[in-house]
Amino acid sequence: MSKEEKKVARKSIRTSYISTIISISLVLFMLGLLGLIILNAQKLSNHVKENIGFSIFLHENTTVEQAAKIQETLNKQAYVKRTKFINKEEAAKLLQQDLGEDFVQFLGYNPLLASIDVNMNAAYAHPDSIGWIEASLARNPQILEVSYQKDLISAVNSNVRKIGAILLGFSLLLLIVVIALINNTIRLAIYSKRFLIKTMQLVGATGGFIRRPFVWRGIVNGFVSALIAIALLSGVIYSVAQNMPDILDIADLELYGILGAGVIVLGVLISWISTSLAVRKFLRIQSTDLY
Repeated sequence: MSKEEKKVARKSIRTSYISTIISISLVLFMLGLLGLIILNAQKLSNHVKENIGFSIFLHENTTVEQAAKIQETLNKQAYVKRTKFINKEEAAKLLQQDLGEDFVQFLGYNPLLASIDVNMNAAYAHPDSIGWIEASLARNPQILEVSYQKDLISAVNSNVRKIGAILLGFSLLLLIVVIALINNTIRLAIYSKRFLIKTMQLVGATGGFIRRPFVWRGIVNGFVSALIAIALLSGVIYSVAQNMPDILDIADLELYGILGAGVIVLGVLISWISTSLAVRKFLRIQSTDLY
């Protein structure tokens, strides 16, 4: 073989390795992205539930001191995430912004009541809990009404359960697709070397001797692909954490360590098994079937 032919052969092999690594990297990135969503599913669920709350409307004769005491008592409750007091003037300004006109001037007085907006901890954001919370607050003489959207709370809890089931099913489906894609990518890469495998076998090389360099290369490709996928995932994690810190905590190293280890294990394991099976297939095939 001339130097030019050797150069072309080396370039072809290098291109094959690079395309294999890129293909596996993208597939592992997709799987890692889904894994990231699943690992943060509870945080996503909590984030949604903690944005659900209720409003406590106070009697007209409730003083600022009494309202502050009620708010202080609420902040000590296990079911409360945060509270916000809105006096009559603030309530009027908010409604004026929504209506686009000054209804206070039109009516000649402010009919709105002072209120306390309450956001609940996720564990209490379901209809049963809100029911007994409402009954407990109704016993306070300064509280006129507890207002919340029952249908919305029920719908959120129902949808969270449905989304969890869908994510689990989609994860299993994607895992199967990932294994199939990586397997096919590696089989195609090994297919281009089928003549080399058969030549080595014809000159007396054992199956283990022939498989070893291919399997080692497959493991290295899987590891490198996993590192590239982790780098891409790190970019996604950093971007989401900057824009939505309530959902993703960039300092949660243990969580992302588990995700990264999972991507590496999957990349190496699938590449190893797929390479071994592909080489074994071409070791067993007849010379006449190589074309």
